[in-house]
Amino acid sequence: MRFGIFYEHQLPRPWGAGAELRLYQDALDQVELADRLGFDYVWEVEHHFLEEYSHSAAPEVFLAAASQRTVNMRLGHGIVQLPPQVNHPARVAERIATLDLVSGGRVDFGTGEASSAAELGGFGVRRDRKRDMWQDSIDAVTRMFVEEPFAGWQSPYIRMPPRNVIPKPVQKPHPPLWVACSRRETIHLAARNGIGALSFAFVHPEDAGKWVDDYYRLIASEECVPAGFAVNANLAVVLPMMCHEDPEVARERGSLGAGFFAYALGHYYGPSKHAPGTGSIWDDFAAKSPKLGVRGDDPLAGALGSPEQLVELVRRYEAVGVDQMIFVLQAGPNRHEHICESLELFGKKVLPIFAEGRDQREQAKAERLAPAVEAALARREPARRLATPYVIDEDAEVAPTIRSRARGVFGRIVEGRTDAQLERWFGPGQQRVLFALMARQFDPAKAFGFKGEIEFRLGRGSVWTIQVRGDKARAVQGSARNAAVILELPAADVLRLIAGVANPAALLMSGKLKITGDPAFASRVPEMFGAPSPY
Repeated sequence: MRFGIFYEHQLPRPWGAGAELRLYQDALDQVELADRLGFDYVWEVEHHFLEEYSHSAAPEVFLAAASQRTVNMRLGHGIVQLPPQVNHPARVAERIATLDLVSGGRVDFGTGEASSAAELGGFGVRRDRKRDMWQDSIDAVTRMFVEEPFAGWQSPYIRMPPRNVIPKPVQKPHPPLWVACSRRETIHLAARNGIGALSFAFVHPEDAGKWVDDYYRLIASEECVPAGFAVNANLAVVLPMMCHEDPEVARERGSLGAGFFAYALGHYYGPSKHAPGTGSIWDDFAAKSPKLGVRGDDPLAGALGSPEQLVELVRRYEAVGVDQMIFVLQAGPNRHEHICESLELFGKKVLPIFAEGRDQREQAKAERLAPAVEAALARREPARRLATPYVIDEDAEVAPTIRSRARGVFGRIVEGRTDAQLERWFGPGQQRVLFALMARQFDPAKAFGFKGEIEFRLGRGSVWTIQVRGDKARAVQGSARNAAVILELPAADVLRLIAGVANPAALLMSGKLKITGDPAFASRVPEMFGAPSPY
């Protein structure tokens, strides 16, 4: 059995000055204490717009701070929301890998879809597509961890060209994967994807045992096709916790927080209507809940008690095969000092009982599952490798228009031709057409009030000038009377620039491109005449 602590960062109204600051600073103090006491995990949720219930919109920031105040605890994203409207897969991969680096390889990557109306509607995620989005995104993200470069993605939800997504995580092939589970069918989903199940259903040990049996049966079956490139066979349950030598004191201190946790959860995930910024879930809870807490037979009350009661409870979950118990102490109005006292007492009287022989039991479990894991990974499609190197093409990637496709064709024609071949083709007639088209595409908004002349010297006596007057431009053959800037480069390289197979910075460094006048203004010239902005 492993042990973790879990944070929603709950903050019931009314909110006083500095309330969120204290909430976060207290949580970091609690995490540091839990690490010293021997807790194995800290789990941090990602939620948006769920005021009072969860003020945890940027878990990666909190976990990064926690990584610098802890030594041994693993840092669990419990969970990252994967619909692309909420988190683009590349940003998820980058953040997870960065956290893995700053923590020295201590990240567990929990994933989920989100299901509250506040979040789905806020980000424009369709409820009937969020499961497909999750499956699509987790496949893409895990490939970003292992593919160099990531070979790109084309799906109804994600469109991304090949890129090398960096940095890469410390843990290979990637941090352990988990998914949030609230029902039996999502436990099955976790097992079929070969990932850990984070159960937020608050179930009794006997019910949890049925889920464990289902989970490990599917992990060992042919239905298991891993979502990632490693299998994480673990099932965790979450419960509110408060520990005191006197169980009545523990219940008194923790019952209100557990009750609010359940009530606020039902508020956002049930039929209740919420008025952002004006409603008070705490007031509703206080008015509608006569006992302001939880009953003794409620699973939410199971971990509110003495150390001896908690030992007995943990043994029941351990006996049915649960791998990790995650405790919610920061809930509702629970007080910081009571949370710290509970952690201290649990760490002193409960944790040591379950530490003995744990490593050996986990090793035996890994050996028992090894054949099933190997068979499951053989069913997973491998990482991809590009047959030929991919070259970034902004036009084709961002705006696959007729113009960009034509430019791609032109690039293939120009690439590989010698200077002599290109200069023979790019004679006076073709130059006239080119500069006339440039003048026609002049964009006054990109000129920022410029009026004057720009001279182009193409070698072998070929000189062209574009004159800008007001919001119009025209091309004339010959030198400028008073050029604001003079750009001098071989005619062949003009074609290569147009085709996108030459780099202006490289031409400048090699001496092929010479600028007379203001270099900063010169850098804006292509954009003034229809080229995409480089910034």
